[in-house]
Amino acid sequence: MLDRANELPGRMLQSATGNMPATPAKPNNSNSFNILNTDENDSGIGLCGWVLTGLSWILVLATMPFSFCVCFKVVQEYERAVIFRLGRLLQGGSKGPGIFFILPCIESYSKVDLRTSVFDVPPQEVLTKDSVTVSVDAVVYYRVSNATVSVANVENAHHSTRLLAQTTLRNMLGTKNLHEILGDRESISCDMQHYLDAGTDNWGIKVERVEIKDVRLPVQLQRAMAAEAEAAREARAKVIAAEGEQKASRALKEAADVISLSPAALQLRYLQTLNTISAEKNSTIIFPLPIDFLRHFFVNKE
Repeated sequence: MLDRANELPGRMLQSATGNMPATPAKPNNSNSFNILNTDENDSGIGLCGWVLTGLSWILVLATMPFSFCVCFKVVQEYERAVIFRLGRLLQGGSKGPGIFFILPCIESYSKVDLRTSVFDVPPQEVLTKDSVTVSVDAVVYYRVSNATVSVANVENAHHSTRLLAQTTLRNMLGTKNLHEILGDRESISCDMQHYLDAGTDNWGIKVERVEIKDVRLPVQLQRAMAAEAEAAREARAKVIAAEGEQKASRALKEAADVISLSPAALQLRYLQTLNTISAEKNSTIIFPLPIDFLRHFFVNKE
């Protein structure tokens, strides 16, 4: 408050002692933001502005200490205040966090929240590169990186970011095939994040993260893909079963060759089979009859 009180008489004295127009201030290259649509030939608020500023200070001093309730404002740690004096941005950028001073009647301010915000991109009907209609929705995380630019350069930075995210999602997915959308979501999200960040830089918005939530396919396409996957699984199952039968037949052939070398091995195999059957079905009784025993009857009949 004391700094502004000392600043006002000095400026009024300067305007009274000379009629030469003040030279416009040179742009500061170290400034990290650029306010669009500024008039560089306008040197100040003019004589009427200085008169209104002086009257405002007189009003503040005349109504002390009650004027302090109106003049002193507080913003939180995660907020910044952008102050306008007679419709012009106040030099020095945004104020905060903490307490700051505004002049009544001639100054107004806007609070800007710097915390990370998140919004859902509504489902977008997209025609992919291979002519498939899909419905895709996403989530965007962003924050205000420069409070002054977000107020001065765009009417509503948050709403503009939402609309840009919707159009960017549609345009980017329109250049991808269906298999790329389904299998390469991370790369698409990263490209979309860089594109949004570049587009919202002049609005004082920093896009931190973009995630694709869900990709909805038409019901007919889902059925066709399910039938294709089922047919592929059945084909692989048949191939696996055929390979199993081939390996089993080779193993049986090798076992038969081994058993044929020893007649006692065939008898042991009979006994093992009987043991297996008796353990599973106790009501079944099997009497094995060797084929060699039957051959004697056939020989006698002949």
